[in-house]
Amino acid sequence: MDLKAIQAALKEKGIDGWLLCDFQNRDHLSYRVLGLDFNKMTSRRWFYFIPAAGEPVRLVHRVERTKLDDLPGKKVMYHPWKELHKRLREILGEPKAIAMQYSPLNNIPYTSIVDGGTLELIRSFGHEVVPSADLVQQFEAVIDEQGYRSHLEAGDIIQHIKNEAFAEIGRALGEGRTLTEYDLMKWILERFDEKGIESGDDVPIVGINGHPADPHFEPNQEGSYEFKKGDMVLIDLWGKIKKPGSIYYDITWCGFVGDDPPEKYREIFHVVRDARIAAVNFVRKKFADGEQCHGWEVDDACRNVVKEAGYGDYFIHRTGHSIGEEVHGNGVNIDNLETKDERLLVPGICFSIEPGIYLDGEMAARSEIDCFITLQGEVVVHGEEQMELVRVHV
Repeated sequence: MDLKAIQAALKEKGIDGWLLCDFQNRDHLSYRVLGLDFNKMTSRRWFYFIPAAGEPVRLVHRVERTKLDDLPGKKVMYHPWKELHKRLREILGEPKAIAMQYSPLNNIPYTSIVDGGTLELIRSFGHEVVPSADLVQQFEAVIDEQGYRSHLEAGDIIQHIKNEAFAEIGRALGEGRTLTEYDLMKWILERFDEKGIESGDDVPIVGINGHPADPHFEPNQEGSYEFKKGDMVLIDLWGKIKKPGSIYYDITWCGFVGDDPPEKYREIFHVVRDARIAAVNFVRKKFADGEQCHGWEVDDACRNVVKEAGYGDYFIHRTGHSIGEEVHGNGVNIDNLETKDERLLVPGICFSIEPGIYLDGEMAARSEIDCFITLQGEVVVHGEEQMELVRVHV
């Protein structure tokens, strides 16, 4: 935890303090921001108040009195619940604006973690509770130079394995081998392991024809389609280098087994490709012009292209998600559909742009890239960007 940086950010945003708290390991964000071990059980409530100026205060239960000992600041202990309320009131002092993991109207549910009763308690002391979402992003989701280099390294490997995966389809068909969605998914995971890439608990998406019309389709051994000539193919793969602090890389590509994809398939792919390009161009222009850029605005810029092409009802998820040490990170999402993400895009964050069109039982197209904003405000997309459908020649 960088106390000086947090206090500087509070002053810059006009917030009087940041109250972080937890009970039974409910708020993983507080642990990440403060650098605490989330795997250690918390059986009693704790509070950590960082004022915009002055010494932080640790409020802990007498049973777990050492819980926050790794953090700077004065320690205050409580025992009965009435004492908790009294001490908390004393620590917070006169009415002020206090940031907490709260989101008005639950617009950003990823950072809306504090329970309603705790909010009522803090407000009963006369304080204004304001959202901490931008603070969480600044101190948990901003990627340093080492993390960014790991993202680039993973990207080079994953782009290569993606190319190999499409080639494996053609090779299997040319050799007369049976190859299913499940088989290729397992093949990708084996290549990941060989190249030092981990992909978390979920598996790559390999979908044929109507299967990827479910955006989170997961290939299983039972019911897995076999590749054949004339198939439409979607491959979504993500991973990071097997080193602490590494950052994920996440892409989706579409292809066709043969030389002449169906016209409708070409059409929907071109629509999502153009929407993807429009979103990136929107962000680049905002930063070039020195203007603020919110996650929801980028979603609109992307989604409007799909709507204008007549496929708005078939773009059923947000445009993109934050990327960090988890494939779905804790920074701003590119979303004005599932949520209204009011967080700003800032230097040091990474996020996906992945518009999709999903025609139930028929076909789907999604085109996904990763964007990183450098400290100089340059919007960088690392790796090849898909412009046309991959043709798998057989």
